[in-house]
Amino acid sequence: MMMQRQAVISDMPQLGPEGQLSLQSIGDIQTEAGAVIPDVHIAYHLWGKYAELPDGTNNVVLIEHALTGDSNAADWWADLIGPGKAINTDILCVICTNVLGGCNGSTGPSSEHPEGGFWGNRFPAIDIRDQVKTEKQFLDALGITHVKAVLGGSMGGARTLEWAALFPEVIGAAAVLAVSARASAWQIGIQSAQIIAIENDHHWHDGNYHESGCNPSKGLAAARRIAHLTYRGELEIDERFGTQAQKGENPLGPFRSPEQRFAVESYLDHQANKLVQRFDAGSYVALTDALNRHDIGRDRGGLNKALEAIKVPTLVAGVDTDILYPYHQQEHLSRNLGNLLAMAKIVSPVGHDAFLTESRQMDRILRNFFSLISPEEENPSTYIEF
Repeated sequence: MMMQRQAVISDMPQLGPEGQLSLQSIGDIQTEAGAVIPDVHIAYHLWGKYAELPDGTNNVVLIEHALTGDSNAADWWADLIGPGKAINTDILCVICTNVLGGCNGSTGPSSEHPEGGFWGNRFPAIDIRDQVKTEKQFLDALGITHVKAVLGGSMGGARTLEWAALFPEVIGAAAVLAVSARASAWQIGIQSAQIIAIENDHHWHDGNYHESGCNPSKGLAAARRIAHLTYRGELEIDERFGTQAQKGENPLGPFRSPEQRFAVESYLDHQANKLVQRFDAGSYVALTDALNRHDIGRDRGGLNKALEAIKVPTLVAGVDTDILYPYHQQEHLSRNLGNLLAMAKIVSPVGHDAFLTESRQMDRILRNFFSLISPEEENPSTYIEF
């Protein structure tokens, strides 16, 4: 017979309103490399009601966004977060932060510096561990000492993996999606090419363009074009566009012209322009550099030893056509983690972005994840509202 577990109120965390952008001051952050970021603020969204249980656990699930994502996870994972959905806000309190170094409310290069002006190139280099330690400090500031689970894909998957390594006593389980144990040389190379594209824009001004009235938009657009090709599958791109010309244009004329494009060029231009409208080039550089520094084995005896030491129950999932984080990298995680909960493969022509676009498969994967870590909570009646 299923037992009911009474949700109780103790010292309730001070949380922002549901579904709205909130801002939390967390004090100073010291990076692994020794720099200090004073007066850090972290932006976040929340969905569902917080509940603490008699055993000291709670119903908080922490979502980690990807490189150019933000804290509004109910937007970019709309099919997965909400009442009755795989990440069920009828029974879970879901929190998603905007990462340190981001540009959607959290402290980053485009934020105002405490001493005046913008951070710009005064914003120090950060790595994935700095992001996770900042998020832990954020939870401490809210009064949350434990979370039921952490999950995320791509850069969010790297953060999730570091959560399991850094703070195993805080998290109950982890779901690591479409990422590797460390940045490969290929990933560092392709990501560094994107950084250089931005830094070579004459409006970059060594990262201090925020006060100049200029914007290195051409460099950011070029970086996005490079990146987007690694986010999608080669077969998908070819099937969609092939060698077609963009409607009304002729890329096979006697002289090359940027106004005469193949259809795939127009598509990449569209993706680039969308990002330029919503994202800061300085954040793109800072966060891409953080991904280059990702290495779960650094100062932990190497990759396999570090993974074996992770005893947090962890689900791993990857995409069979992923160019950026090939599936063999998730297989490596699954073979070496100290407490593998489950392994899942997303089958899709889409490539890396499939963890965002293949909603049906992700629904199945995440429902399985939550059933494995707390099967009784598949029934919302196990929670009694207060």
